[in-house]
Amino acid sequence: MNALMTRSGRPTTSDDEHPTPVERSYLEVISYLASRNEPVIAAHLARWMRVRPPTVTNVVQRLERKHLIRRDASGAIELTETGTELANQIVRRHRLLECFLYSIVGIPWHQVHQEAIRLEPSLSPAFEARIEALVGQSTTCPHGNPIPGQGLPPVQDMRLSAAPSGSRFVIRRIDEEAGEDACTLQLLSTRGLLPGTELLRLTDSQDSVAVRRADRRMTLSHRVANLIWGECI
Repeated sequence: MNALMTRSGRPTTSDDEHPTPVERSYLEVISYLASRNEPVIAAHLARWMRVRPPTVTNVVQRLERKHLIRRDASGAIELTETGTELANQIVRRHRLLECFLYSIVGIPWHQVHQEAIRLEPSLSPAFEARIEALVGQSTTCPHGNPIPGQGLPPVQDMRLSAAPSGSRFVIRRIDEEAGEDACTLQLLSTRGLLPGTELLRLTDSQDSVAVRRADRRMTLSHRVANLIWGECI
């Protein structure tokens, strides 16, 4: 019987309680939102998943019945121990797939996120093992986000929008939420705003975030600037 296992090897769910592909995607997004150290609420899930609140409520209730998440009195969502293990597995597979698609297959940087979303639920153990053999030494995905289980220590970073004016800022990663819109990733790629890029933070205008890359001045919307994470140097 294929049952979801804890680290101890004890089965925690029956076959009927395995998460569906949709539920897996919710666990993945809950993990991403939790990594921001912000409360995970249904409204944030609805925005990210681009669905109506009743749809989120339905999926959240199913995940709760499967003991993969819990909610506190305020409605904030957190992964259970079993949910965390499964979410980490999903995130790991997703990011290894992105590495494979980008460096081996040659899928463009701004398209690998969506391709990995399509492939991850159907990834067989044999294919996963082959991917790990090819790109298993990678510690981050092409967008700079750490791959679970690769031993990369936690990084204290900040959003570009929070960097003070006049500071030098190095991009470390692009938020996973950016991957929901390939146009946003394509914009970042076109402007050279990739992990490892150094920027000079300029004084903002009223409705945009201003930076300089090399000799080029550019402005970004606050939405896009909030998707860029890094550190001041």
